[in-house]
Amino acid sequence: MVQKLNSLVESASQTAGPYVHIGCMPSYAGNAGAYDCEIGESPIAEGAKGEIIEITGEVIDGTAWALRDAMLESWQPDAAGKFPGQPGADPNVSGFCRFAVDPDIGKFTLRTVKPGAVTTRNGAMQAPHISLWIVARGINIGLQTRIYFEDEDNSSDPLLARIEQKNRLGTLVAKKSGPGQYAFDVVLQGDRETVFLDI
Repeated sequence: MVQKLNSLVESASQTAGPYVHIGCMPSYAGNAGAYDCEIGESPIAEGAKGEIIEITGEVIDGTAWALRDAMLESWQPDAAGKFPGQPGADPNVSGFCRFAVDPDIGKFTLRTVKPGAVTTRNGAMQAPHISLWIVARGINIGLQTRIYFEDEDNSSDPLLARIEQKNRLGTLVAKKSGPGQYAFDVVLQGDRETVFLDI
């Protein structure tokens, strides 16, 4: 007998944390042994071509506190601007990484190769960038944004050109903090709120 559906009620929507780590990063969540290594542990393998960089930062909430349960995923091309599967792509760059902030201090570190400029389908050039997806407590739908680099020419990037509030462009730009080092914070609310993308 088929149950009548008019008696069922929609369950409440849930935020991602803290359970997102249990399913996506079991070793990080204290359940080591579920996988040989975490899925997306690094976007590069030994021998990746290009400049190896580290991006460090925090995911900051509306009260200026760094979240300590945020998880991020990144996606990027290799140093030549090619994604896996494209002809000539670096086989040592998967481009995908899944990482979490430090639960004690709220900082994240992404070690990767600096991406190259990407040619779009219509021939336009996108400035070197890394795409980010952020999820944490209080975030019902993962947030999409990008990391650009202050030492690259971002002036003709088609996505940046579409942002009307030019004073907010800096929220997408990682600042050089040392040789091969960049600083980038994701700010969820307030005056310095990061530009998020509706994708």
